[in-house]
Amino acid sequence: MTTRFVIVGGGPAGNTAATSAARFGAVVTMIERDVVGGAAHLWDCIPSKTMIATGGAMSFLRRSTGMGLEQASAEVDTDALTARIEGIKSHLQHGTTNLLNSQGVRLVRGRARFVSPHEVDVDGVDGSERVEFDIALIATGSRPRIPEWCQPDGDRILTTRDCYPPKVFPDSVTVIGSGVTGVEFVHMFSSFGAQVTLVVSRQQVLPGKDPEVAAVLEEDFLRRGVQLLKGARATAIERDPEADGVVVRCDDGRVVHSTHAVLAIGSVPNSDDLGLDAAGVAVDEGGHIPIDHNCVTSVEHIYAAGDVSGKLPLSSVAAMQGRKVAERLMGLHSRVHRHLDYDKAASAIFTEPEIADVGLAEAEAFASGRKIRVTKVPFSATPKALINNDPRGFVKIVSDPATGVVLGGSIVGRHAAELISVIALAVTANLKVTDIVESLLVHPALSEALAEAAE
Repeated sequence: MTTRFVIVGGGPAGNTAATSAARFGAVVTMIERDVVGGAAHLWDCIPSKTMIATGGAMSFLRRSTGMGLEQASAEVDTDALTARIEGIKSHLQHGTTNLLNSQGVRLVRGRARFVSPHEVDVDGVDGSERVEFDIALIATGSRPRIPEWCQPDGDRILTTRDCYPPKVFPDSVTVIGSGVTGVEFVHMFSSFGAQVTLVVSRQQVLPGKDPEVAAVLEEDFLRRGVQLLKGARATAIERDPEADGVVVRCDDGRVVHSTHAVLAIGSVPNSDDLGLDAAGVAVDEGGHIPIDHNCVTSVEHIYAAGDVSGKLPLSSVAAMQGRKVAERLMGLHSRVHRHLDYDKAASAIFTEPEIADVGLAEAEAFASGRKIRVTKVPFSATPKALINNDPRGFVKIVSDPATGVVLGGSIVGRHAAELISVIALAVTANLKVTDIVESLLVHPALSEALAEAAE
């Protein structure tokens, strides 16, 4: 009997589940209300990283004198940058749509709402219809969180999605939120020449990260003239008509004036108005859909994946969840199959320098009393970093002192997002530090610091 598989949401989780299940023989219907490819992915991740790449090119030019070149500079062409962002988004969206079509996935544009445990109604652009299913996946993603004390206007008071394509580049901007998204926006706006203030509710940026990692980023921010308001929580953002800007007020009495303000205080899951009660799917207080290690919700034949599941809000995690769901619903999970271990997911922060980590963190190990071995090598000791005129940062590897198994690691520096893949593979495959040491790596290359840290 052919499995009828309905997917609500066309982001990384939904797309991967759809193409995998269709390839395995399921009849797949995907329902997407916004953009195929995922709103969080194509409206948040891709545009921000595109702008960061452009800002990075400008920063590189400003450092060019250190590479034997005369001082070079560049100005932003806003129209060209906007066209570049839209071109990349369009290319990725068309690629995803073409892949779905090639696998025989039926794509329905519209808003889905469950009306029973095996039926979903679709209010689509081509009319309404009811779709019956055997298995369903909810992969509706998330949207920027907006607090009660602030009302974004898309002009001066912005959510992250209001920042691109850029209408104008602000002269000054206050960023509220010092997590991953917040620090990336600080870096981005600073690279384009804005005076940036970051409201930090804790005593360090990136409160969930290694303090040594956060310290490197803070030092770079201060060097660039970024103002850090530590221990402050924003309580109000108001328009300042006299200065044609905004005023950010904090709970400790401090006030910040700037031309723009950006909210980067997390996201909320898109679980509302889906008719989950009719399907019997449970939702927690935060709006996330709880799942087990197989991504199964409170209803055995209904899965959830991606941001709405409350797990790590990473595209890579969502895509892997989607693949695991497809394998399980098609009965392929009995083969060599690993359950997702979210503690072993690699992540990156696209600041300058880049930050990436995976697995067990040094601070986490010490807090739990676990014995570990920590080795660290600065990039300043690596020839390629000196050649690149960018010796900032380091490689840190955490391993088991008894067995030598790699437990985790952190990288701060150029191309950290790519380099962390080596440590991520070691963590996932339970490799030992000797496996890295005995690998014949390229010289000169930044990856040599990995072998030196493992030695």
